[in-house]
Amino acid sequence: MAVRMFGFLRKRPPTADNPAAATAVKGADQATDAAAALPTPGSISPSAATEPAPRAGWMQRLKAGLKKTSSGLGEVFGFAQVDEATFEDLETRLLMADVGVDATERILDELRGTVKEQGLRDGAQVKAALLTIMQRILAPLERGLLIDREAPLVIMITGVNGAGKTTSIGKLTHHLQAEGKSILLAAGDTFRAAAREQLTTWGERNGVQVISQQGGDPAAVAFDAVSAGVARKTDVVLIDTAGRLHTQKHLMDELQKIKRVLGKALPGAPHETLLVLDGNTGQNMLAQVKAFDEAVNLTGLIITKLDGTAKAGAILGLAHMRRNAPIPVVFIGIGEGIDDLQGFSAMEFTQALVG
Repeated sequence: MAVRMFGFLRKRPPTADNPAAATAVKGADQATDAAAALPTPGSISPSAATEPAPRAGWMQRLKAGLKKTSSGLGEVFGFAQVDEATFEDLETRLLMADVGVDATERILDELRGTVKEQGLRDGAQVKAALLTIMQRILAPLERGLLIDREAPLVIMITGVNGAGKTTSIGKLTHHLQAEGKSILLAAGDTFRAAAREQLTTWGERNGVQVISQQGGDPAAVAFDAVSAGVARKTDVVLIDTAGRLHTQKHLMDELQKIKRVLGKALPGAPHETLLVLDGNTGQNMLAQVKAFDEAVNLTGLIITKLDGTAKAGAILGLAHMRRNAPIPVVFIGIGEGIDDLQGFSAMEFTQALVG
């Protein structure tokens, strides 16, 4: 399959239960043979042979986007010999990148162990060992988003105000359409006219209908959208929920209601519950993930605005915190362009982060 610029499109191999190959949205850009199994979470195998120029363009933008975070990390290993001062410098820079105390301690402990076991002293060798450790920590966050497994596939988008939910929905809509998917949008923020207008603008730009109500019940809008999606045989229904602070119980209760109503409109819905996180919030992402997951059982994360922050290392802290129950980072965003929302690859992110 030719992988397009979006960089995470795949085909699931035919099976006895599913004779049609299902399309998946995946972080690494690699060609997948029709007979190959779907990559398991954490697999990292981008293919340079598959449209190398577009993916190289993405990597260039990713490195530029993470420059505020990565500028300090890459400088640690500029010396020929690595000593205790190097580890102290690395510790400081990891903390400055908002990796977090616990994750930083884990990284340093593993790195010291590798250096001692393998007798590493050269800066380039220790840097390579650091890359391997970070990649291993982040690998469980990789997962493809299967978009052919249900019809319609119902995706509920959540997050706090200003995280980038509506913009992410617009970009995701564009790229799903590139795969031939029909889309229906639901404006679940029924009280803010600006939110409805923003989603309507994205709908008009992509030629997609938006189901909305002024001042109505958000759960009712979600129900109507899914019902319409079923009746029209729409491929994907995207539910935009109102931005809400995770500390406000009544708003989280409303989010739980929307999810229950979606299940009544279509058993099994929502099939994906994604939380959009602003990369600028750094370690605060961990508290948001915990609160939203407890409320609605998240299936994936979208991390936006990584190009404007020096705190992108918080993703490592998130991976460490959730190591026993990882929630995948399905997409990351590093700009305003349509192609600046891409699937998450642990290898690519680590390389861009360390430099």
